[in-house]
Amino acid sequence: MKETPTVLYDVPGPRARRRNVLWTLLFLAALAAVVWWVAASLADQGQLEWSKWAPFFTDARVWETYLLPALKNTVIAAGLAMVIALPMGALLGISRLSEHRSVRGAAGVVVEFFRAIPVLILMLFANAAYAEFTDISPDTRPLYAVVTGLVLYNASVLAEVVRAGILALPAGQTDAAKAIGMRKGQTMTYVLLPQSVTAMLPALVSQLVVIVKDTALGGAMLGFSELLASVRPMSANYGANTIACFTVVAVIFVILNFALTTFASWLEGRLRRGRKSTGAVVGAEAVEDLATPGEHLDKP
Repeated sequence: MKETPTVLYDVPGPRARRRNVLWTLLFLAALAAVVWWVAASLADQGQLEWSKWAPFFTDARVWETYLLPALKNTVIAAGLAMVIALPMGALLGISRLSEHRSVRGAAGVVVEFFRAIPVLILMLFANAAYAEFTDISPDTRPLYAVVTGLVLYNASVLAEVVRAGILALPAGQTDAAKAIGMRKGQTMTYVLLPQSVTAMLPALVSQLVVIVKDTALGGAMLGFSELLASVRPMSANYGANTIACFTVVAVIFVILNFALTTFASWLEGRLRRGRKSTGAVVGAEAVEDLATPGEHLDKP
């Protein structure tokens, strides 16, 4: 039976299939060699001995003293940054689409400025500013600085995601909203944003994952007690098991981000199914309620 070619590429022939299989086997062999070399090097250094990994399975104090408090701080910092950055990014993104030049220009300056500065510099600057101009306790100041840096940077990035998602919608959506008398704010709230959320969701989730990972910068430079910062005291108290500590912390980060992306995938699927299954029809009275007062549609 003849295979039907696809639109994007031609179906590989017998020689192409053999070549692909060969390249796959070569890649797997190279990957296995690298894994073997890494494992052999760690074994030579004694990093694979059970005594270095046992505390994470047999000693609850590792979790109670180091990992769980650090995980709590990471979740708090990332959660606060997400809760603040998402609405701020949406507001900045919508402002960049404003018809008023002053609003559009101001939002553009804010977005381009904070997006161009590395998030670590924003954290360091915020920490210095809080120390100089506020009475925030030195114990909680790193948390404030980390959240501030994450919010300023990621809100600027999310603003561009929101702006791109709205601009990707067909122009007919806005025209249809204007035709039934919707104001600009109503068009954005009831028509454009709900439709663009599904398209923006993968990019939004990717940026939220970046927020979770970037909390580690606060531990490295500001002394914030997050997951990465827990490696040094754990390694010092449990026989210089640095590799084991880094591995466990990395696994925790993977689980956190996997849970976040899994939830986002579920939410995206639910939104798409909701859009496909909805068959609601807007009645004349609802249209008149959305229309500008005094600008009702003509009735026959």
